[in-house]
Amino acid sequence: MKRLAVLIAFIATTYSFAQTTWKVDPYHSKVSFSVSHLVISEVDGSFNSFDGSFISNKDDFSDAEITFEIDASSIDTDNAKRDGHLKSEDFFYVEKHPEITFTSTSFKKKSKKRYQLKGNLVMRGITKKVTLDVSHGGIIANDGNGNTKAGFKITGIINRTDFGVAWNAKTEHGGMVVGEDIEITVKLELVKKDTNVN
Repeated sequence: MKRLAVLIAFIATTYSFAQTTWKVDPYHSKVSFSVSHLVISEVDGSFNSFDGSFISNKDDFSDAEITFEIDASSIDTDNAKRDGHLKSEDFFYVEKHPEITFTSTSFKKKSKKRYQLKGNLVMRGITKKVTLDVSHGGIIANDGNGNTKAGFKITGIINRTDFGVAWNAKTEHGGMVVGEDIEITVKLELVKKDTNVN
């Protein structure tokens, strides 16, 4: 029994691993979107307050678990009146649904620098599965302040009406004032934080 206990302890030690957490650096990251306006043009916007992390056991991030949270009230389209409307019940209804969240279900490596990210996006209290494209910019061992950094760019398109963000109106020519498809671009710079896990 004693030998068995020693063997089990040896195996547990041998198969311990270093789990790595990468946290979003908000000062070098951006969450932005674009939507058509009056059919003929586009309006761009961003969210100024957000947080997130990648947790991975592999150096190539292929097993990464990704979470992300956005403060919906931090929406910014360079127009205070429009931002107020977007925060209202017509759109994000931030009083009742202050956060937009994302939790990954898979992060598959497609090539050396490209991944496919799938997960659950929660907006206005509604959860939908989404698929996003990810490009990996690389890793730098020292950013000048002793930090290891990784860069990613996430892109995709979601339909806002799937999440109850459904306000619209018709123009005099029959087109819609606001498009339904939203182009998302998330540029991330992550800071590496190591934790040992047994």
